Amino acid sequence: MIRSAKRRSLAVPLVAALLATGCGASVEPAAQNGPAPVTVTNCGVPVPYPRPQRPVSYDVSGTEKMFALGLADRMRGYVMNAQAEPSIAGSPWRDDYARVPRLGTSRITREIVVDAQADWVLAGWGSGFSEERGITPQLLDQLGIRSYVHTETCWDYGDKQPVPPLEALYADLHNLGRIFGVERRAAELVSELRGRITKVKGSGPVVGEPVPVFVYDSGADQPYTAGRYAAPTDIIAAAGGRNVLADVGKGWTTVGWESVVAAKPEVIVIIDYAGQSAAEKQAFLESLPAMRSVPAVQQKRYFVLSYGDAVSGPRNVKGAEDFAAYLRSIGR
Repeated sequence: MIRSAKRRSLAVPLVAALLATGCGASVEPAAQNGPAPVTVTNCGVPVPYPRPQRPVSYDVSGTEKMFALGLADRMRGYVMNAQAEPSIAGSPWRDDYARVPRLGTSRITREIVVDAQADWVLAGWGSGFSEERGITPQLLDQLGIRSYVHTETCWDYGDKQPVPPLEALYADLHNLGRIFGVERRAAELVSELRGRITKVKGSGPVVGEPVPVFVYDSGADQPYTAGRYAAPTDIIAAAGGRNVLADVGKGWTTVGWESVVAAKPEVIVIIDYAGQSAAEKQAFLESLPAMRSVPAVQQKRYFVLSYGDAVSGPRNVKGAEDFAAYLRSIGR
């Protein structure tokens, strides 16, 4: 999974479009005769957004939020890391992926955004926007390009007031609905997703305490995993489990193997994407001497969760439904 970066500041977007001379291109001014701007609070800051005319999204998270709201026809394009190829193939929005231009197969960059003449960008902090890589809301503001940061990543951005992952998803859908003038569709989608989560939570008896679960994304010396603010924590909880690292106040992060072993997870969720198969990840876990004492390894209780279901987006609910079905299949 794409690793996170740090940030230091949040700027309120500017209204005027400036020349992107450093990238050898200019950004077209925003449409003058469109709907009036709407003010949406993004990571604790009220931001006025004119209706985007040339929006660009990054990764499964941003792209499928747009697709789920029926906005594919309005998009200038999307950027998707090649690791997410299996998630595209398994997406309910495969047709939208096929008809919306793909602008890049690695990280999103300022150059990609400017070359596409985008006027609005949707990405997460660290997973897309990054000071180290030179693409931040502040820097894009200077080019006349508005930005929206995924609420799930606000724990490390803006006012740093964390929002639980599923509530962050719902907030994004409502906010995007307002920005793009599809409030009714957004409200209906959120209502549907909330209803499905309620159904998952009541889907069957959970024996005893919630099942302790470890999320393994990658990593050898240290595992890369989901902390409190990453979507799998809420996916697991809705299904009747407990992320053993939910007390780690971060999103996707690294921890020590010792903390995993000490937590004694009964199930391991393996995040699946291109580059290393879920079977290879399972084999690696079973090769670690310390992990052989972990109940999940001893009983070979592994659940494979698609990257597309694991990152913040509408597919989080499917992930919860599928994981709940797995837990019921093992009597939990």
